[in-house]
Amino acid sequence: MTSDAQRPDPREFRNRVINREPLVGSFLKFTVPQATEIFGQVGYDFVMLDEEHAPWTRDQLGMGYLAARAFGTAAMTRVSRPDAASILSALDDGAIGVMVPHVSSAQKAKDVASWARYKGGTRGSGVSRGGDYGGMVGPDGIDGYYQRADSITTVFAMIEDAEAIEQIDDITAVEGIDCFFMGRGDLGLSLSNVKGAAPTVAEATKIIAESVLKNGKALAAVSPTLAGDDAKAMADLGVTVMMVGSDQGFMRAGAAAQLANFETLFGKA
Repeated sequence: MTSDAQRPDPREFRNRVINREPLVGSFLKFTVPQATEIFGQVGYDFVMLDEEHAPWTRDQLGMGYLAARAFGTAAMTRVSRPDAASILSALDDGAIGVMVPHVSSAQKAKDVASWARYKGGTRGSGVSRGGDYGGMVGPDGIDGYYQRADSITTVFAMIEDAEAIEQIDDITAVEGIDCFFMGRGDLGLSLSNVKGAAPTVAEATKIIAESVLKNGKALAAVSPTLAGDDAKAMADLGVTVMMVGSDQGFMRAGAAAQLANFETLFGKA
């Protein structure tokens, strides 16, 4: 998080991730641009428009990307489906990057990296909002645009399945994935369904973190608050891309706190 005067261009977000600069963001569930504007205005480095767990439409996501541009924050999208079409539409429509759920094998990681990249990948050619409607095509032509777009596009892969732990070193070694997000909620559920011996969530999280850092990638996680022991534990593991709660969570916590204040003010039990 930086002041407005020092704030980097959102298109520098990938470089900041790769360089393991401490970055803060939040999941956005409300399918309106106002939440993006608020998080951008107060200085969050990025927002994650959560298509996987909220009813975002393509048009609504587009408005979110515009709001992010207006308030100087990077707009990422957690896609609802880990496929080429979902990644393509998010990037063409203006997302700085994507977070892809349930990347449970090296082949899936390779597919995700390929779908998100022009050069050396299989992303379909397009110059809509993501390419400034052709404005990113310079004197070096379309090939130069492809290289510029690839340098901006940020790719997060979510590790949240027990089977991923068994091949974690192969997954985190895949080129083209910039950051690995430890999805501890689904990971705990997946591990609980394993028949036989399985690591605890804490043990699995440590395994993931060590593998990600060993392979020179950035590490991400979410915590309900950045003031508690959990966030400190994530930072100690090497997390530099830190997410905190969600817009819904902030709203609920703020509303509950003011209700408690009201009850205290009027002496209500």
